[in-house]
Amino acid sequence: MGFAVNLVFPTGEFNNKTYPPTQSVTSPQNEGYDVGVGGHFTLSFPVDPHLALRLNLGYQVCNGSNTASGYSKIDLQHQMFSIGGEMQFFVDSAYRHRGTYFIAGLSADFERFERTYSTGDWHDYHDDGYYDDNTDTTRKSRMGAVAGIGHSFGYSQGGRFTLEATFHKTISGNDVDKSEPPSTDFVKVSFGWVF
Repeated sequence: MGFAVNLVFPTGEFNNKTYPPTQSVTSPQNEGYDVGVGGHFTLSFPVDPHLALRLNLGYQVCNGSNTASGYSKIDLQHQMFSIGGEMQFFVDSAYRHRGTYFIAGLSADFERFERTYSTGDWHDYHDDGYYDDNTDTTRKSRMGAVAGIGHSFGYSQGGRFTLEATFHKTISGNDVDKSEPPSTDFVKVSFGWVF
């Protein structure tokens, strides 16, 4: 079993995307997310001296913003709960969870996108002249692919510390032509403990 604390570094359009002007927003919109934080719990099952199958349960949060010239800033928040199935290829020993290992797998990602508008923004104007419901929430279930490298520090007995760097790529539900959110792509650096 293992626990880890994660730093999430958005990449690609998840880090920065520019939307062209529309009828309701006449300026280009720049949207992106900052470095996020999270954690995960893992169960690793060795099936070979150099191969283990791993269940990975993770959660993370990234905050960001959407800005357009002449409009108030929109605050963004992205939350994601993931259930992953991964293979760990150990150079040394999968049974002892020791040394360098490579990671490859898939994840089911349950995402929540929140957009919070400033009071009095253009978003939610009603006939009675009042603004309300200033937070939009979108939920999305998608598949992701994961690849990375890790290292397990410690002795043959007892717990040991781990350091991992993995890349996550959304592989379904990211068709912008269907108004789906851009891929949630990021590099995740994890500091953990396995026992």
